[in-house]
Amino acid sequence: MKIKVKVKPNAGEQGVEKLDEKLFNEEGFDGMYYVKVKSGAEGNKANIELLKLLTRYFNTTGVYPDKSPAKISTKGKEVKIKSGFTSRVKIVEVLD
Repeated sequence: MKIKVKVKPNAGEQGVEKLDEKLFNEEGFDGMYYVKVKSGAEGNKANIELLKLLTRYFNTTGVYPDKSPAKISTKGKEVKIKSGFTSRVKIVEVLD
């Protein structure tokens, strides 16, 4: 499953919200999500927090882009940032 994610760094709270399908209807994606993270972008802290939140949200095993695991659950899936490492809009893949 491939999704688009808009990240809000330095937010006061954490959260994952799936946006209405009517607002996002792009072929090849299984939805658009808005994710608020408390961390800032420096040192990839926001990316790490993003993956941890999505891992919990999808109940999967997270894998950080440099292949170091951020294991939170073991359902046999992984969450990876495919593109947009330095952007607020990212393409994330959830693999079986």
